[in-house]
Amino acid sequence: MISEFEQYLVNKKIDPERFQASEVERFKEWELLFDQVHEKNFTMQKLNLINNIRRNYPYIEAVKADVTKPKPTKPIIKPKI
Repeated sequence: MISEFEQYLVNKKIDPERFQASEVERFKEWELLFDQVHEKNFTMQKLNLINNIRRNYPYIEAVKADVTKPKPTKPIIKPKI
């Protein structure tokens, strides 16, 4: 079962399994802090670090979803003469 902290990491596009396997101490420290404070407070405290972790351990399903999502097309507007 996925924990609330792991779900938070997935929402931030971070792979929780790779993050936990590579940086066990930091993962435990963050999980403990996350359980003690509100999600928004945690994000504000760790914002710069979250960005670095996201780059190091991207959540693969999120990356695939972003790549396969079609971009909306703009309608062609013909000028009036």
